[in-house]
Amino acid sequence: MVEPAIEWFAAPDRQTRYAEHLVKRSGSAMPSKPFASEADVDDKEEILEKLTDGVYALTAGGDPTVGAIEGEDFLICFEARATPYMAGRWLEQLRQHTDKPVRYLVLSHYHAVRTLGAAAFDADVIVSHDNTRDLIAERGMQDWASEAGRMPRLFQGAEGIPGLTWPTMTFSDRMSIELGGDRGAVELAYLGRGHTKGDIVAWLPTERVLFAGDLVESEAALYTGDAYHLDWMTTTLDRVRALDAEVLVGGRGRVVRGDEVGQAIEQTRGFLVVLKEAVHAVQRRDGTLKEAFESAHAALAPQYGGWPIFEHTLPFDVQRMWDELIGDSPRIWTAERDRQLWDELQG
Repeated sequence: MVEPAIEWFAAPDRQTRYAEHLVKRSGSAMPSKPFASEADVDDKEEILEKLTDGVYALTAGGDPTVGAIEGEDFLICFEARATPYMAGRWLEQLRQHTDKPVRYLVLSHYHAVRTLGAAAFDADVIVSHDNTRDLIAERGMQDWASEAGRMPRLFQGAEGIPGLTWPTMTFSDRMSIELGGDRGAVELAYLGRGHTKGDIVAWLPTERVLFAGDLVESEAALYTGDAYHLDWMTTTLDRVRALDAEVLVGGRGRVVRGDEVGQAIEQTRGFLVVLKEAVHAVQRRDGTLKEAFESAHAALAPQYGGWPIFEHTLPFDVQRMWDELIGDSPRIWTAERDRQLWDELQG
């Protein structure tokens, strides 16, 4: 069953009433910018690409990317979307190319927007990293409420979510899935902490196709609210680059090929480096979080400001970078904490 609190929060009119409740309680004015992505109400153009024989990706601008890989008589799907309804829309398009059953559903990491649609796949096995399972146990319900409030359009059909998505198989380092026949194998790998502490990638070494999850974005702003920036911008992205992919499917944005693969990796690294430098400079002079946000916005906006979800994610990115630089682990985001930070930094 869907928890009553989450069910209540899923409806857009109730999100508005919740925001008004927080305003009345705090005595503050409504933020001058619409909260997170709640004003983003238009569906994005979805593009289904066949990357190579039996390998597919569905991109939708700044919306989360999903993918699929055909085995001899089964499918591996990569990411699940936020609701069974939204996942079903993806599967309808995939079924125009293959009717093989889904044996494996791979979750690159835990965020509700990428996992709660799992029921639509009827997968035999749901795979994640060990740390992702820990995150679901620690903060699954809070993250659900948080992300439903931040990105209501992606939670269409939220009433159909049966509950938290739990992996049925986890691993710590690497896992190989044989595709059968002469199709080779898919290598699932943990390359280090990054977007969360549990990100994994799916690598097809023969085709040199990499599903990178949110470790790499292609012309879409980064969300780093649960990140380990210092590992991500160094060793983790170094390991992504060392795979030498010819085709890379990032967590958001278009599929990139050839020289653009390295460019997407370095654009991702560049965002993290500039964010760190801006926040650290303010901390060194004993400035405030608000000043750090303004500094980061000024430093990042010229290159990244026109990219999808930049304004949405930056307050959460700055808070997490601030916390990491003083030695704190990622804190749990809640719907209430989201609104409070937004009022403080974007109001």
